Amino acid sequence: MNFMRILSVESSCDETAVAVTENGRTVLSSVVFSQADMHAIYGGVVPEIASRNHITVISRLAQSALDKAGMEKTDIDAIAVTYAPGLIGALLVGVNFAKGAALSLGVPLIPVHHVRGHIAANYIAYPELEPPFLCLAISGGNTVIVDVRGYTDMSIIGATHDDAAGECFDKAARVLGLPYPGGGPMDKLAKEGSDTSFSLPRAKIDGKPYDMSFSGLKTAVVNIAHHAEQTGGELDKAGLAASFAAAVSDTLVPRTMAAARELGYDQIAVAGGVAANSRIRADFERACTAEGKKLFVPPLRLCGDNAAMIGCQGYYEYLAGVTAGSDLNAYATMDIDNLVR
Repeated sequence: MNFMRILSVESSCDETAVAVTENGRTVLSSVVFSQADMHAIYGGVVPEIASRNHITVISRLAQSALDKAGMEKTDIDAIAVTYAPGLIGALLVGVNFAKGAALSLGVPLIPVHHVRGHIAANYIAYPELEPPFLCLAISGGNTVIVDVRGYTDMSIIGATHDDAAGECFDKAARVLGLPYPGGGPMDKLAKEGSDTSFSLPRAKIDGKPYDMSFSGLKTAVVNIAHHAEQTGGELDKAGLAASFAAAVSDTLVPRTMAAARELGYDQIAVAGGVAANSRIRADFERACTAEGKKLFVPPLRLCGDNAAMIGCQGYYEYLAGVTAGSDLNAYATMDIDNLVR
């Protein structure tokens, strides 16, 4: 097959996304329906609302993706879908739509791990990038350092023991009275403050140098904000946001660089929604420049959840012989290197 065109579906959280990709590197179309405004009034994602909205829009998004790609349904060679991890109800909407589409078109169904998809976003942005390399995947639900030995051969060498970095950003933003999702507002506010305004913890895990913990950092921010409220003092919100971003970056960047040195990698990638944070991007750029390593970070449009990344990884999964039948299920949790098909 000279050209493999994949229709891909992503519905793991509160974005419904469909894309058409070609041969794992070329995006023919990518459409995303965001529910952020619907969940903002609740301060976070409400799973039932997310699932219902996925059901409402997924069919027309698929048609829109085909139209933008200038293709008919019969031009599609395979269907790829995120099946883990994520909100189980939201995942099931995408998985069941994909199963129906693959069955009706008579094409292969390719299950894709969400975090593997985030890593693959770098293949879209950087055609020259090939494994092996080290990747830090940071999002609202996942924070892992991944040894990417091949397109489908990966293992986790470091992970958070509690909150994901993105979840911590959202919770800190809520305490500071910022809108949901909190990553963008926190980044903007941090630029107005000093990162030395507050002394915040950088947790270490005994015996596991590449593992992380963010629960203590989250608690520290909550306590500082509550103390200011209870005493009537003025809270330096910009300074707290800047100090918080510095603490997260100081947790992520040195561990990733140390892991790359140990494994002998000169290529380092960063992926996921939190990769859009300007402090983290800048710190990685400085660290990689200092050590002569090549840094790959997707453009902002590919950092958040999207279906193009799922189609890209789906192509490499298919080449590795990974397909699924109509019994494919969705899973709320699943390690990147311990997959269930």
